Amino acid sequence: MSHSVEKIGGTSMAATTTLFDNVLIAGRKGADLYNRIFVVSAYAGMTDLLLEHKKSGEPGVYARFVADDDADGWRHAMNAVRDAMKTRNAGMFVREESIAEADAFVEMRIATVAACLDDLARLRSHGRFCLKEQLVTVRELLAGLGEAHSAHSTALLLRDRGVNAAFVDLTLWDQQDMRELDERILQAFASIDLSNTLPIVTGYAGCSEGMVRLYARGYSEMTFSRIAVLTKAREAVIHKEFHLSSADPRLVGTDKARKIGRTNYDVADQLANLGMEAIHPGAGRGLRQTEIPLRVRNTFDREDGGTLICGKYVSDTPRVEIVTGVRQAQALQFFEQDMVGVKGYDAAILEALTRHGAWIVSKASNANTITHYLSTDAPTVKRVIADLQGRYPDAAISAQPVAIVSVIGSDISRAGLLADALRALADEGVPIIAMQHQIRNVDVQFIVAVEDYETAVGALHRALVEDDAAMTEDRRAA
Repeated sequence: MSHSVEKIGGTSMAATTTLFDNVLIAGRKGADLYNRIFVVSAYAGMTDLLLEHKKSGEPGVYARFVADDDADGWRHAMNAVRDAMKTRNAGMFVREESIAEADAFVEMRIATVAACLDDLARLRSHGRFCLKEQLVTVRELLAGLGEAHSAHSTALLLRDRGVNAAFVDLTLWDQQDMRELDERILQAFASIDLSNTLPIVTGYAGCSEGMVRLYARGYSEMTFSRIAVLTKAREAVIHKEFHLSSADPRLVGTDKARKIGRTNYDVADQLANLGMEAIHPGAGRGLRQTEIPLRVRNTFDREDGGTLICGKYVSDTPRVEIVTGVRQAQALQFFEQDMVGVKGYDAAILEALTRHGAWIVSKASNANTITHYLSTDAPTVKRVIADLQGRYPDAAISAQPVAIVSVIGSDISRAGLLADALRALADEGVPIIAMQHQIRNVDVQFIVAVEDYETAVGALHRALVEDDAAMTEDRRAA
């Protein structure tokens, strides 16, 4: 257990010079360069061009191919990917030979994928073929193209600097054997000597399970986690463009937000549930079960050790570690007077939410009402309501937009915390629509109006993080 497995996010990958200076080399020489495995994401924006923009929904190659509203639309999008990859190569490499090698790799991969899409397009043009299953495969194939480019270029850049780096391609781009993820990883690392080789691994791994199908854009963290578990890593490290902080610095001020420093996987799960991922919950599960600590580091802060996430850690004194939430959520309320003592309502609601892909943040219920707080859009909720109304025509089913603000910590059981939180919100004039407090004492959720989200985050951070920290400093000084 002498090596680390480290994942680099897309924004960090795009800051190539900083990445090399602070992470990949960071002053190391000789043997100190090795006993590390790096799993890399695609360069920032590349997966958006290949699939669709994560936030705006602007179509990329995949979305244009699926739409099929312009026979050449996906081809133009593929050319945009080619240009973007080559432009990045030109900005990273100094040696002409390396630029040529990197560009040749891009041309070869894009030509291969484009040939597959051409074949499918011709087949689809006959009109009698259903390509639904093949479209899932197309999405997988395109997703892996971004990681293949970034991993290949990074390994080549390291070799230009005298590092014995190996490009480890898990994308399955030209292979027919659909092995399971674990088997593919074990095969790839069977012949690698970590003491003198620095593996640069694609964050996407082609396997029988289908990484994009199962984990959407979180697939690279699953690859990272399984590599750490299977190679028995000493530590897993994620390099992001920011510290894991007590709140969004843009909301509370960069001088007020504090690096968490240390927490546990329970807190990481709560963050993932709210969409603020320290790590994908599925990836965190494997690390937690094998007792591998996870460190989240800021790529742009070379000297800082970041935040360490362990399985059994609990803060020395009960305290709030982070205030965050969901700015735009939906509260789905199901009221049925005849629900009392009758089973089946909850299961039916969960089935409808699952069928429509609505992410459940939390839920509450009483004798005749079940409320789900969802991180999803209004159209999805409308479809859920239509399904449920058809099944329960006498039920009153409604939805309203809300914001969820959550205070989270490995132990938040200090006396008076809830009273302080309620007072802080009242002082800022923030009405509370609802509140959730679990026995486990890991988080408390406050449901507020969407327009009160930022005010609520700021108020709770001041009362539960900044003021608590100030009191702790006063006690130490005394």
